[in-house]
Amino acid sequence: MSTSVSGSPGVSRPRGPLDAERWPDVAAVPRCSAVRLALTRVVVRHALDGLPLTVAMGGGERLGQGGPLLEVHDPDSFLRRIGTNGLVGFGESYMAHEWDAQDLVAVLAVLAEHAATLVAPSLQRLRALWAPRQPAEQRNTPDGAQANIRHHYDLSNDLFAQFLDTSLSYSAALFEQLPATWSELETAQHRKIDRMLDLCGVGPGTRLLEIGTGWGALAIRAAARGADVHSVTLSAEQRDLALERVRAAGHEDRVRIELCDYRRVQGQYDAIASVEMIEAVGAEYWPTFFRTLDTLLAPGGSVALQAITMPHDRMIAARNTYTWVQKYIFPGGQLPSVRAVEETARTHTGLRVTACEGFGAHYAQTLKLWRERFAQRDDAVGDLGFDATFRRMWDFYLAYSEAGFRSGYLDVHQIQLTGKGAAQ
Repeated sequence: MSTSVSGSPGVSRPRGPLDAERWPDVAAVPRCSAVRLALTRVVVRHALDGLPLTVAMGGGERLGQGGPLLEVHDPDSFLRRIGTNGLVGFGESYMAHEWDAQDLVAVLAVLAEHAATLVAPSLQRLRALWAPRQPAEQRNTPDGAQANIRHHYDLSNDLFAQFLDTSLSYSAALFEQLPATWSELETAQHRKIDRMLDLCGVGPGTRLLEIGTGWGALAIRAAARGADVHSVTLSAEQRDLALERVRAAGHEDRVRIELCDYRRVQGQYDAIASVEMIEAVGAEYWPTFFRTLDTLLAPGGSVALQAITMPHDRMIAARNTYTWVQKYIFPGGQLPSVRAVEETARTHTGLRVTACEGFGAHYAQTLKLWRERFAQRDDAVGDLGFDATFRRMWDFYLAYSEAGFRSGYLDVHQIQLTGKGAAQ
């Protein structure tokens, strides 16, 4: 038996047996009281019926105002999961094949566009009573942060190599024009990195601190400019491969890569760069993160951050909610708003935002290319030991992310921060 890859016509993906030990909350439909289920049915149907979607709820029932098709195969389980676990349950229902979409990104984009109004204001105010909360063990203490990072980035270097370009850049690319093709992706990643290095003034002799190594692409390009790079990461898998790539590029004399929490870094640096790492810091530790940047930055230096952001009001509304992405993809993660970055830096440090540019449409394009490549490499990912449920989960994650950027619910910014004495 097979199911089509949503949004990828003509591609088939085997369901395979669901490993209940590996995926207990996907295998088991949660219990839900009759009252809660009835309330969930009313709320969900009212929300879906007002959207520009075509929703087939099973048994011939249709909801929505017309648009991309969302087909619910098992309405009872679908509603029980949402009634019990909110958006976590919505994602788990997809993993369990209880619903599908002809164009998954289009369906998720509609939901993202209407995220602020899907639930009535009265129920939004009661979010703390019905929304799951982030587990305490996911707090980004030094030990917790290491476990959270390794949950995602230590899955397998070979997994990421299946869908990333040869630069192994796992962040938004910056294309010359949109739309773009796979053949343009590596150049677009280098363009993104070069703009980051320009933003914090990296050149010959610059003492550069990189927080979040990735697989070494930024460190290598900085070393090629003549900088001396100290890069820190919590992922052993990334560190090992990044070191190999640095040696292969002939820059081992200029690049030091260390398994180290950002809070434990010491020294003074002319420039600090961090690409999409602040999302893993956690709102609780944003003041600590910015104070650390302020302490480590030499007078006259600059910081360049690339950050996935969300609107400030949505960040405030959702900041204490436990999400599907936090449970399955990025434990402990929290997206900031640009305003949160500005206010945290101003309140806790001498750093100030001196440049900020968004390019969310480029991230949507990047994710589209990754998702297409991931679907093409489905068999190879399976051969690495990742089962069909994992692959469906990962497809949902990439589609969910792309939809966020396509709808404008998410954005990505390159942000420059400078301290006293910096040229502005």
